[in-house]
Amino acid sequence: MVDPVRRVPFQAMASACEIRLAAPHSASAQAIAHEAIDEVLRIERTYSRYRPDSIVARINAQAGRDPVACDDETWQLLACADRLHASSGGLFDVTSGVLRRAWDFRRPRVPEPARLAALLPLVDWTSVERDERGRSIRLPRAGMELDFGGFGKEYAAERAAAVLARHGVRHGYVNLGGDMRFLGPQPDGRAWRIGIQDPRRRDGVAASIDVEAGALATSGDYERYFDLGGRRYCHVLNPRTGMPVSGWRSVSVLAPLAVLAGSVSTIAMLKEADALPFLAASGVSYFAIDGDGRTHHHKNHDTPGGRP
Repeated sequence: MVDPVRRVPFQAMASACEIRLAAPHSASAQAIAHEAIDEVLRIERTYSRYRPDSIVARINAQAGRDPVACDDETWQLLACADRLHASSGGLFDVTSGVLRRAWDFRRPRVPEPARLAALLPLVDWTSVERDERGRSIRLPRAGMELDFGGFGKEYAAERAAAVLARHGVRHGYVNLGGDMRFLGPQPDGRAWRIGIQDPRRRDGVAASIDVEAGALATSGDYERYFDLGGRRYCHVLNPRTGMPVSGWRSVSVLAPLAVLAGSVSTIAMLKEADALPFLAASGVSYFAIDGDGRTHHHKNHDTPGGRP
């Protein structure tokens, strides 16, 4: 007899989240799940730009002034940010969060060009000073900010999955607002059937993907946006222009790790017309919907556990 799948919902990182795992008893499932949830909440406390006591807030508060010492975990995340910047040709830039000062997606209003022009000099990962010996970081210009939002949820999903794995969980997944990390198939061996949000119908499903292991992440133009003058303006912003990207309604990526899946899907959105060559070169499985509603998909047979 296989163990039943237990579902533990929770809220974190401004998202509806859940953990599903197979366990013989509800109490043991709850205990294991809540240990993983505590890890997600720890990461949120540590790296949220909205919390004044977070390391990110301390770094941002010292912009243009003093360097800030980093612990090993933060240093590794900064190294990840550097790799993503390089692999994206500079499009994935963790200093681009300052652009949100100009954009309010609750209101259908495009910022004045002068407003964006004033912020763009603050978007410059290459100018950030990292001292390897002293393990410190300094933002050289006042007003600059770090923002790990581009891969924070995926990192948290990975860490939460590691907690579950340490407890011997082999069937289940972590879902942080659509960023998902799978530890194995359902207890009976069947894949998890995951619906991909239709970017133009709130309750619609554009496709379903069978996933047994690895990670699934989606980036799209439908979470924070407004429509104005026949154009959609979404929260994915090009760090070179300060303007929302266009060309893709959504990009879903299957990859071995959550940070990889999430970063590839986001970079593909940022690549716009060059997204498909980038996805092909990344060696991942993907399902993408372009601006005209056409679908594009590819299955990499080396990708663990996914069938788009």
